[in-house]
Amino acid sequence: MAVEKNPIDTARIRRSPAAGFGWVDRRFVRDGHIVDLPREAVTLYFFLAAVADPQGLSFYADPTLAKLLKLDPSELLCARTCLLRAGLIAYRYPLYQVLALPPRTADRTCPARTAPQPRVGTFEHIAGILDTVLVAAPPEAQSSNPPRTD
Repeated sequence: MAVEKNPIDTARIRRSPAAGFGWVDRRFVRDGHIVDLPREAVTLYFFLAAVADPQGLSFYADPTLAKLLKLDPSELLCARTCLLRAGLIAYRYPLYQVLALPPRTADRTCPARTAPQPRVGTFEHIAGILDTVLVAAPPEAQSSNPPRTD
């Protein structure tokens, strides 16, 4: 069954901007690129696509990217590495280039994701500390009642 598509808000239909160029190829979703990437990499990709010029070029310093995208430096590095390995961007300091999407068969492996490490020299909320400790603890240690030995 085909769904008839009509604008919901006809007064606010998107138009190409007079100045600027950002866009995302729909194949990013349709070809499955989005499902192969961690959220940090998707966030970085969408940002880079939004600010790119007609050749896909943009440049933002890592501290600015991290602040705007609410990522710590290691998350930003991981995101960039994933996009590079997936063939979605090229990077040569200080430039990023959003590339034409590769065929679906491209190797899009990303580095293994690890649990975030506490930041040195900062305070961590007690709930985060407890979650980390309880996740690492054996099941019997997670119970509020000590195990019986009789």
